[in-house]
Amino acid sequence: MSNNDNPNIVLVFTDNQQASTLACYGNSEIHTPNLDRLAAQGMIFDNAFCPNGFCSPCRASLLTGLLPSQHGVHSWIDDRQMDQWPANWHALDGLHTLPARLQAAGYKTALSGKYHLGNPTEAMPGFDYWCTMADGHVRSFYRNEITENGETYSYEGHSVDFFTQKGISFIEQQVTAEQPFFLYLPYPAPYGHWPATREADRCRYSALYDECPMHSIPREGLSKQSIEAFVMRQKYSGGGLDYSMTLKAPNNLPTLRNYYAQISMVDDGVGQIMSALDTLGIAENTLFIFTADHGLSTGHHGFWGHGAATYPSNLHRAAHSVPLIVRHGPSVTAGERSQVMVSNMEVFSTILDYTGQSQDQGDCAVPSRSLKSLLSGNPKDWGEDAVYSEQEETRVVRTPKWAYFKRFGNAPNHPIDDELFDIEHNPGEIKNLVGDPAYADVRANLEDMLGKFFETYARPQADLWKGGAPLQHSERNEFWRDAWGNDWQPVYDYGQN
Repeated sequence: MSNNDNPNIVLVFTDNQQASTLACYGNSEIHTPNLDRLAAQGMIFDNAFCPNGFCSPCRASLLTGLLPSQHGVHSWIDDRQMDQWPANWHALDGLHTLPARLQAAGYKTALSGKYHLGNPTEAMPGFDYWCTMADGHVRSFYRNEITENGETYSYEGHSVDFFTQKGISFIEQQVTAEQPFFLYLPYPAPYGHWPATREADRCRYSALYDECPMHSIPREGLSKQSIEAFVMRQKYSGGGLDYSMTLKAPNNLPTLRNYYAQISMVDDGVGQIMSALDTLGIAENTLFIFTADHGLSTGHHGFWGHGAATYPSNLHRAAHSVPLIVRHGPSVTAGERSQVMVSNMEVFSTILDYTGQSQDQGDCAVPSRSLKSLLSGNPKDWGEDAVYSEQEETRVVRTPKWAYFKRFGNAPNHPIDDELFDIEHNPGEIKNLVGDPAYADVRANLEDMLGKFFETYARPQADLWKGGAPLQHSERNEFWRDAWGNDWQPVYDYGQN
């Protein structure tokens, strides 16, 4: 059992989920009673965003507190190339990760869920217990190949149930041993691509949504940007990948309903974890954090998907916002809501702050900030009320008033325009003000903020805007070759286009 100086930590990290898909964020069609209860017992962040629109970069940022232009993971790690990776390769090798820091501080550490940052069959350094999908990526909610501490086997049931039970078993073992623990529970759900888009096996919550009209999801016509992204992907993939589902999904009611059913499955898993903590008598001194890797547009702005599902990259609120709920009995006032602009990569610094550990990353300045002052009711200690993100050719700064999308402008054959939105008066981010002379000073100020931020934090070797390279994969290879020449390529290229 841990004392107040060493809280237990449960970090639930969902896959492809924007904040508006939870009842506690105002969605009247979704059933999430357990997450609503967690929110009522902790603090909700209404303006939480991700540093990137893809799974792997956001997972890398969560575990290091660094930006994609620092750790080098700019897109999803392509597990189909696993047999070509260096032996036991992990994308975060050489960096100080959250589990490694906690392990060194005496915590027992566990991953139970989706990894997606390297070789899944070998535990990432820092984890004592390792249970993930042997394929590395989501193929189905059911019938997954599992790798658990070096053993590989099949599991027929739903992956959320499986990883939840493994997580609970880990917690029970540490309570018996009276040792503080860190449970990282990255659920491979609700995952809004395959298998949700294939109408996979019905889960036990599917019936809740069989007749749901899905009014909470705008079913708009396809945007020009989503069609352009589809054409670009098909062209540069050599026709080897089928991206047509991104065009079909936004108006597919069975797909939408299945996606909501998977969110209820996640809620069920969270409820099981909460009940276990209550039963074991350790809920009060467990720092419980719930968030997601990135958002997901499910028809918003005329597309389905995340940042790179459009061209140029779309980091509007639906694809960029994430839920963030934090509960810790001694330090967080129940039922509070924060309007401060935050990133989910602040989780890194927050956990280390709660456990008294260093946030240092060697020669990398750490942009992640601890949420502890906000959680204790001191927003004045937060500093700049702004949040920054990047998606290859797009960089974004958000403030309570503005959202500015700056595009990389030095790829001659790929001209793209910036965007500026007054989110106070235009929360849907529809009216682009970037060309209006009345807002020239606003644009200049936000551009200056972006420039200073990335000049402070980005590392040249991983900064795409300075000719740097992604670690494994880019969604915009031809774009960057246009900018930097035909010799430009990822660090681990594997013969990709």
